[in-house]
Amino acid sequence: MMSIKSIFWGIFKFLLLLTLPFILLIRGAVYLHVHQHTYPSLSILGGMILSTLLVIVYLVFVYGYTTGYWTSLQTLKKIAWIALFLVGAYSLHALLFLAKHNAKTPAIQQQYTKLHPILRLGISTVLFLDKDVMITDAQRQPEDYRKMGLPSKKRSLHYPQKDGYVHAVDIRTKGHFEVRNFLLKMYFYSMGFNTLRHVGTEDHLHISILSHDSPYGI
Repeated sequence: MMSIKSIFWGIFKFLLLLTLPFILLIRGAVYLHVHQHTYPSLSILGGMILSTLLVIVYLVFVYGYTTGYWTSLQTLKKIAWIALFLVGAYSLHALLFLAKHNAKTPAIQQQYTKLHPILRLGISTVLFLDKDVMITDAQRQPEDYRKMGLPSKKRSLHYPQKDGYVHAVDIRTKGHFEVRNFLLKMYFYSMGFNTLRHVGTEDHLHISILSHDSPYGI
């Protein structure tokens, strides 16, 4: 009979294997953006390559386990194309689509594609675990802060940066359990994003990705 410890260890290994392709996709892209200063498209491409290679390993293992044969070169090519399609389709969906109920207003939903692509990948991935994630703010202008009764910020990452993208987004925390809010914050932090909990005009989690044009911006 398996012990409780063995059961939990088995669950942990399963969850790790399940989430590792997503971790490589996002964390790899963040690393290339932050440390190698690569363009957003190249950063995401790098993350996709890492994720695709791992998915190929998974599929080869599944093929060998179910058939009892080593994969031939021809089969390996087919598996590689399948893995590339899976990672590519997922990434494309994450970059382009945000459901209405995940945006506070239609305007914010329309601004989704103006967010930095790596930030979009991070948001879309967490939606698999929490369908109630809601973006409450994305792109801003200096006058928006004055309308909220706040001083305008010179280096806000809510402003479009020189690369054309907004590098910050706010996610609602009000009305959710603190454990959930903590886990959400730790997810984005572990993926390499900057995270701040703001309780000013409305309780929310401020998520941002480094802007090389404004490295001290928030």
